Amino acid sequence: MASADELTFHEFEEATNLLAETPDAATTSRSDQLTPQGHVAVAVGSGGSYGAEDEVEEESDKAALLQEKQQQQQPGFWTFSYYQSFFDVDTSQVLNRIKGSLLPRPGHNFVRHHLRNRPDLYGPFWICATLAFVLAVTGNLTLVLAQRRDPSIHYSPQFHKVTVAGISIYCYAWLVPLALWGFLRWRKGVRERMGPYTFLETVCVYGYSLFVFIPMVVLWLIPVPWLQWLFGALALGLSATGLVFTLWPVVREDTRLVAMVLLSAVVLLHALLAVGCKLYFFQSLPPEKVAPPPQITSLPSNIPLPPTLPQSMAPS
Repeated sequence: MASADELTFHEFEEATNLLAETPDAATTSRSDQLTPQGHVAVAVGSGGSYGAEDEVEEESDKAALLQEKQQQQQPGFWTFSYYQSFFDVDTSQVLNRIKGSLLPRPGHNFVRHHLRNRPDLYGPFWICATLAFVLAVTGNLTLVLAQRRDPSIHYSPQFHKVTVAGISIYCYAWLVPLALWGFLRWRKGVRERMGPYTFLETVCVYGYSLFVFIPMVVLWLIPVPWLQWLFGALALGLSATGLVFTLWPVVREDTRLVAMVLLSAVVLLHALLAVGCKLYFFQSLPPEKVAPPPQITSLPSNIPLPPTLPQSMAPS
């Protein structure tokens, strides 16, 4: 019977011959990778490719299992949990996105630098609500201040402006992005290189772009018409510029004509919103018309009065 030293030498010789035949093979010399009998383990392969393939396959299996788990845990769009994720933002994120909408810069994409594939509805919802409320309040305050300057102006509280402002702002913040998103999706089928934003990203961009109108509406309380139009033009320029810089990376893959028409329509609709708010909510009431007192005409003194009839001839 062969001794242990002879067996070890024989195995070592076999390993040496195997390494000579496959020079790219890798040997493992760590104690935890030795066989229970203390034999040398030889991993045959080209540069350890077998181990790398096993690691890649294991990582792909983990990624597939994680994706499947996420799909199983994702709630349906008809549940409250589905929409709850779009309101899961903190104050710093909202302030950062507001700052990005107020300071547009060329080459600075709002979606890529601020949303980062995490659009929210919290900011757009409260921005629209605040803008509608401020519009209605400042519109009534403008008339109150005008009545104090001119008592002939008749003013009564106009509570219906709250409803008009809310419907107008929310319809604009949802319907215009919906139409824009649908048009870009249609153009994606024509131009394969176009990659439009998602619907929630488009709504988020429009919602944050309306924030600049809130201080503009407050400044419209200054009773100077040319100054009001100047503030409106500045706010419109900032808001529309942010929209153009954000949409340009998407529409530039399309034809020049389509891109220019689309961006012009976006700016025009934004201008119509600003001008419509100015003309409707800040219109001046006409002075109250007071009916003139009736004038009493007196007869000339040279016209003789008709003689009075005798009492006996007076009709009974």
